[in-house]
Amino acid sequence: MSDGDVAAFTHLGPTVRDALSERGFSTPTAPQRLAIPPLSAGQNTLVIAPTGSGKTETAMLPVFDHLVDGEGPPEGFGALYVTPLRALNRDMLERLEWWGEYLELEVAVRHGDTTQYERGKQAEDPPDVLITTPETLQAMLTGERLREGLRDVSHVVIDEVHELAASKRGAQLAVGVERLRNLAGEIQRIGLSATVGDPAEVGNFLTGGRPCQIREIDVGSNVDVAVRQPEITEEDEQLAGRLMTEPDTASHVRLIRDLVDEHESTLIFVNTRQTAEALGSRFTELELPIGVHHGSLSKEARIDVEDRFKAGELDGLLCTSSMELGIDVGRVDHVIQYKSPRQVTRLLQRIGRAGHRRDEVSSGTIVTTRPDDTFEALAIARRARAGEVEPAAIHEGSLDVVANQIPGIVQSRGSRHASEVYGTIRRAYPFRDLSEERFRNVVSELHRNRIVWFDEGENRIETSGSTWQYVYANLSMIPDEETYEVHDIASSTQIGTLDERFVVNFARPGEVFVQRGEMWRIAEIDDDEARVKVSPIEDPAGEVPSWIGQEIPVPAAVAGEVGEIRGVAATQLEAGADGAAVGRELAGRYPGDEYTLTEACGQLERQVDADAPMPTADRLVLERRGRTVVLNACFGHMANETLGRILSALLGQRAGSSVALETDPYRIELEVPSSIATSDVLEVLTETDPDHVEAIVELGLKRSDALAFRLAQVSGKFGALKRWQGSGRLSNERLLSALEDTPMYEEAIREVFHEDLAVERASSVLEAIQSGDLEVMCHRGRTAIGQGGRSSGKELLAPENADASVIETVRERIQNDRIILLCTHCTEWKSRTKVKRVRDQPECPECGSTRIAALNPWADEVVDAVRAQKKDDEQERMTERAFRSASLVQSHGKRAVIAMAARGVGPHNAAQIINRHREDESEFYRDVLSKEREYARTQSFWD
Repeated sequence: MSDGDVAAFTHLGPTVRDALSERGFSTPTAPQRLAIPPLSAGQNTLVIAPTGSGKTETAMLPVFDHLVDGEGPPEGFGALYVTPLRALNRDMLERLEWWGEYLELEVAVRHGDTTQYERGKQAEDPPDVLITTPETLQAMLTGERLREGLRDVSHVVIDEVHELAASKRGAQLAVGVERLRNLAGEIQRIGLSATVGDPAEVGNFLTGGRPCQIREIDVGSNVDVAVRQPEITEEDEQLAGRLMTEPDTASHVRLIRDLVDEHESTLIFVNTRQTAEALGSRFTELELPIGVHHGSLSKEARIDVEDRFKAGELDGLLCTSSMELGIDVGRVDHVIQYKSPRQVTRLLQRIGRAGHRRDEVSSGTIVTTRPDDTFEALAIARRARAGEVEPAAIHEGSLDVVANQIPGIVQSRGSRHASEVYGTIRRAYPFRDLSEERFRNVVSELHRNRIVWFDEGENRIETSGSTWQYVYANLSMIPDEETYEVHDIASSTQIGTLDERFVVNFARPGEVFVQRGEMWRIAEIDDDEARVKVSPIEDPAGEVPSWIGQEIPVPAAVAGEVGEIRGVAATQLEAGADGAAVGRELAGRYPGDEYTLTEACGQLERQVDADAPMPTADRLVLERRGRTVVLNACFGHMANETLGRILSALLGQRAGSSVALETDPYRIELEVPSSIATSDVLEVLTETDPDHVEAIVELGLKRSDALAFRLAQVSGKFGALKRWQGSGRLSNERLLSALEDTPMYEEAIREVFHEDLAVERASSVLEAIQSGDLEVMCHRGRTAIGQGGRSSGKELLAPENADASVIETVRERIQNDRIILLCTHCTEWKSRTKVKRVRDQPECPECGSTRIAALNPWADEVVDAVRAQKKDDEQERMTERAFRSASLVQSHGKRAVIAMAARGVGPHNAAQIINRHREDESEFYRDVLSKEREYARTQSFWD
């Protein structure tokens, strides 16, 4: 052991050093060598190091040392360990219990699921170290006995601090720690994180701008990432048949399977829960030992797969972002990322889960599916190696957090002078610039809503009759959202759920989205029942999903590097090189194999071969076919969304009608009225004042459902609405009008701009276009790159015949449906019965005729028309329909009855189904279902 290795542990007292020897910790890890000295000296410290490198022990060994070798443990809580996830609480308890037992310190957990008995014990006899969540800390600050215990806190450790810094939960926690300081005095603050793009800023967030030591391990230098798009093999062709999918999708599944086989324990990260389920179903079909883990699963299901993976029963775990954080699932030796991780931070968090138990390199593979995906993954992988991480987007001055904290402060401390409350909130870093005027506006709003009492004359804030109830109903800044059930309109089966945010922001009848690996078109939205009725897309190849779930936004820097790659490639392609040669050249600078890079460059080659200009970091390409206009722009999600809104608003204003908008990190796609010329689009880009961007976007937001939804959530935190239960679409306009000049409206606008838009970046793009620094070129018709976003999210879509369970459901429903059988020969016999009771060849018991019409159970007026034989136009149509039905039944028996019992399927459609002569019963029902879905989609035109 070198002197440097020994030095870190020499900062600890003899009791903790004995524990280290007992535990077998002979050599400190890299973060321990760097961080234990300042931590032992009591300094505020931010520790940045890969997951699994011993960050927890790095933080806690000096804390334990202070508690045992100083003056001894206090009567109250000695240290708080705050984690963003309850699952992390469980892991931390398991990791720290041994140390607590050896050092005779009590370590306990407290969160929403902690029993009342345990809570009572903790209040009476506080543990020395308490592991908790940001929300539970809020509750603890209001309890009288718990507040007494909190007076002794000397250390606060915040785990995954980067995750909290970029959220309103973090802004709330920052104020909570300042409230804790009011009780306990100065506290040592310790932050732990795997990746941070701006350590100084996150350090300020942690400490409230006080001095902070930053101890960072270069994460990127310990990461080995390969980007691979699989080549389709003969096995993939066979696998596609077994999985009922396309060969390219089968190749993705096969490559992931092979990578899992090559390693002992693999985490497979995907970007959405839907993708997790779709991929998981493929692995289940192949009977592979790969589990699925995401936030929509029950706690028991998540713990079960975590334990099975840790025990080696599962070779792989398919997971979403929840597994980025340090949940302990044992040793991971490889990480697969399916499709681009979208951000450098995400990649480092995810790949960082592999290795590091013995300071190993973290190895990972990004499996890509199309050119955008590949170039983006290459840029992210290079940036990760170079340590070019995105900064944390701290919520600056969230007024709903201010509204949330004021009642908490007066509930816990009683009547307070407004300046004292203001001072506490201002000490938290996200609120350092909060003006007194804004603060007083928030207090006045809370007073109007009777959440607190504000005595303006005395300048004091006091509790009201509603304060206690408000505080305990609003411990969390995570908004309450209703969940909408998604039902197939034809089979009535539930296919999944959607978050209310997506329904309000995106869902409209006719829109297309992805769920369960399939594409669906919305037929109807029932807000009262919280239900979305949908029909599946029969031919996904021609469809663009309107939305695919909450996409992780691609930053401008990553999109810009994709543009740079295109620019370099274009120069070589225009000089006569082919895609393979360009791919080989890129392979020298980026971590992709030759096949993957050649495949991606094929798109660029097609662009050049068609004499279409190449969209790059310095060039925008405007293309048009018919009413579809695409501005190819490599500026990332948020800047493109902002530019898209400007174009949509100003072009819509010119045309006097709305302009549809779709954006991704590389394209802004508009559906414009035919009166809009390409020159109009160029004019908006070249003549819109960059200083007016914010005002134009805000004007466009003013009547949007998206803003109304945010406003309703924010208003809930001000007590202006009861606990949020849905915006109620009809009231959105009234809601926006009523609250326009309030701090709630100001905060809702700020939140939309912070989370979804990039006003400064969009303004600078317009400035660059107008100064000539950015070139805009036009192209008539669609280009290879312009259409490249249209395949996004469809790689895992199941073909129409994939779900046998839906077909079985349809069969059972139709068999149990009731129909009317009517003899059209004698017209006397009529029977109301279930389809399953109909004979193979129905005949009339009165006259023996086989000319039996099969009619809907509510079609008594048709029976009357047949019997009356009147020549009224309407009755004549009904009679003719009955005779055509009877003719089909006479020729085809029960099969005709089944077809005509389906929803919206009359004799004409039934004849089309029957004339396909399906021998396989499932295929016959699939044809029936297809006609039902066609009816569902066009029903509004017929009703």
